[in-house]
Order: sequence, then C-alpha cells, then structure tokens
Amino acid sequence: MIHKHAFEALDRSLKDILGCHLRNNTKLPLGGKAIVFGGDFKRILHVVPNGSRQDIVNATISSSYNWSNFKVLILTKKMRLSLQTSNIEETTTFANWILNIGEGKVGGLNDGEAIIDIPDDILITDSSDPIGSLITFVYPSIVENANNPMSFQERAILASKNEVVQEINNRLLSLFLGDKKEYLSSDSLCHSDFVHDDFDESLYSPDVLNGLRPSCMPIHKLVIKVGVPVMLLKNIDQKHGLCNGTRLRVIALGKRVTEPEIIYGSHIGKHTFIPNMSLTLSDKKIPFTF
Repeated sequence: MIHKHAFEALDRSLKDILGCHLRNNTKLPLGGKAIVFGGDFKRILHVVPNGSRQDIVNATISSSYNWSNFKVLILTKKMRLSLQTSNIEETTTFANWILNIGEGKVGGLNDGEAIIDIPDDILITDSSDPIGSLITFVYPSIVENANNPMSFQERAILASKNEVVQEINNRLLSLFLGDKKEYLSSDSLCHSDFVHDDFDESLYSPDVLNGLRPSCMPIHKLVIKVGVPVMLLKNIDQKHGLCNGTRLRVIALGKRVTEPEIIYGSHIGKHTFIPNMSLTLSDKKIPFTF
C-alpha cells in the first residue's frame, strides 16, 4: 500500500549508507541488502487522492525501477483455514472464490472491469431493508449475546463509504439496551499555519469545522453505549495492544475517558482507558489544518 517513492527513497538511503564501507554497494539494489516486502496486490492498492486508474497503478512498487530486481514469493497454504475446526469446506470454497476474483478468473476476459455473479448464499435479497438483513446475518441474536464478547471477536461489517458506516452504526446502537452517551469534538483552527495577517477566521466557524467529514478523522458527534463493540482507528499504545484495528468492548463511559475491554488478540480480557486526545488534520482538499 506504500507509494513506490518510499521504497525508492529507502533504496537511495541504503546505497549512501552502505557505500561508505564498500563503494560497490552503491551499484547494488538496496545497497546489497536482502529485504523482504510483504503485501498483496489483489487486496488493497495504494490510495492516490483524486487519482485515475493509471495514477494508482503507477504508484505501486511494481512500477518502480527496482521491480526487476525483486523475486516474487507466493504463499500457498492458508494458515487460518488449517486452524479451523468447523465449516472448513464452506470457508475454503469462499476463500478460493475471493482468490479467483483477485486473479481475474471470474467474469470472463476483462481489462480490470467485469460483471461478477455473487453466490446466493452470501447475497442479501431483502431489498426493502438490506442493512437490517446484513446486521441479522453477521450478528445473529445480537441482543442475547450482547454480554458475550466472544460473539464479536471474528465478526465485522465492512463498508466503502463513511455515510454507510454511520448508518450501520446507528442501527446497531439502537439494538443495544441502556442509555446513550454523546461525545462532541472541540474543533478549532491551527493558528500557527496562518501565513496571511488578513486571514478571516470567521470564514471557518466551529459549525463549519464540525460539519467536515474527512476520511481519517472521527465525526463530530460520537454516540455510544456501555456493552457495544468498538474498533480503534489509530495506533495509541502498540505495546499494550491498542493499535489500528484492535477490537474492544465498552465497559464504562466517563466524561473525558472511556474504559473498554480488549476482546481480540494477545491482550484479550485486558481493561484499558482511552482519554480524549488532540488530532490534527492536514488534507490537500482543505486549505487549512485543524
């Protein structure tokens, strides 16, 4: 997912550093060091804001001048499937279908675009309430299992847009018992970035800042209940398991701090505290930082 320029910068840095000891290293890829890069082009490509298909392909490492020096190693054994004790055949069939999509074997000959038939067993057929059907499928008996962290360990709903995420979150939150608690952000401009003395701060009032929905920042109003499962979207404390993607269950809600329980990974069962924190956004689409 990293832009090819990052790998090329690493290549030049290693050549400079290792060339001090042996001049011939400046002519070798990555200074003569053997480095393993992990990734899968069939999953997520590098994100180029407002970029075309050509821009995205050109940003990948396979478009770098060093790509001819790489040796591609392909993993062939699905380790997660080997650890499962139930529904192995069903999961294997689904995994192979996903793999065939990534390799372009589904939908006939195509040049990056194709029409794919979704299997009936994973297709939502209720057109009147698709989100409700999706929630029922992914989280069966969610009210009865609300106090069972095990039921949320390996279940999640993926969405492509923030608007859909918010709609799903609101529907799920309404299913849990208890009182809601609202947390509001305190958005303000970073004055250190102002370069003009005649900058009119009134053009960007708090209401305007609160209404922005950048992809890498939380929404202005967060509504939550005790017992709901949540997922971290920032690396807060990697040593203690608070990383991007960590799944937690809310135990208590304070005025400026929340107490969740980690329900997945090596720190499962551990209680932690997440306070309010300051986040700074720098987006090329927005002519200021806040």
